[in-house]
Amino acid sequence: MSTHSKQKRLTTASIRAMKGKDRVVCLTAYTTPIARLLDPHCDLLLVGDSLGMVLYGMETTVGVTLDMMVAHGRAVMRGASHACVIVDLPFGSYQESKEQAFRSAVRLMQETGCDGVKLEGGEEMAATIAFLTARGVPVFAHVGLMPQLVNTAGGFRSLGHSDEEAAKIRRDALAVAEAGAFAVVVEGTVEPVARDITASLGVPTIGIGASPACDGQVLVSDDMLGLFNDFMPRFVKRFANLGPLVSQAAEAYAEEVRTGQFPAKEHTFQPKR
Repeated sequence: MSTHSKQKRLTTASIRAMKGKDRVVCLTAYTTPIARLLDPHCDLLLVGDSLGMVLYGMETTVGVTLDMMVAHGRAVMRGASHACVIVDLPFGSYQESKEQAFRSAVRLMQETGCDGVKLEGGEEMAATIAFLTARGVPVFAHVGLMPQLVNTAGGFRSLGHSDEEAAKIRRDALAVAEAGAFAVVVEGTVEPVARDITASLGVPTIGIGASPACDGQVLVSDDMLGLFNDFMPRFVKRFANLGPLVSQAAEAYAEEVRTGQFPAKEHTFQPKR
């Protein structure tokens, strides 16, 4: 019998233990091929409800359903062997009650095999987070800018500029950490506030449009890869510019099809003699 065991994926406990030791590398993933490419380099893969905007062309994440998250969660799990995989609870699947949140989280974990769920909300969601974690559901919390609340927040904008906003985000972060979240996304928050929150919490903070002092960072992979050529948020750095390459490849393909250059003989099956 082999003494070598199959490599195990990082767990939510592994991510939590990185606080103050190693930076947490996180990217979004929505499909099996992308998950396979990102997995060796990431500690955490997030199946974000951002898929509604990135893959489905929605204006916001509000229209994403639990069925969609299950389907994409399964796809990412097929491509992940190293990173901890967390799947977003979409809008409307957990806010009604602790029991609704538990049912939705259990469905995601049972049907995808993911390691935990992410939900948005601060003080108002602390009791739900405590309810879930007490029943075996690891929770990745999310404070600051919360995309699911875009309709009541008045759009996408950075937060924490006023003393009142900053105090609210600090209270939210502390509440979700004390409720049992293993890590906290801090999004769209002015840098000094995100820095203070990171110093005050005993669990990792994962920044996006926050602070380099956060314990880790997350970006939407399609933004980081340059697959969009229109609006780019201030907090995004493009580590590649794949959009033009995709367009150029499609243009070259179209030209060869129209001129009869493709397929050539080597791309066809010839009779066996």
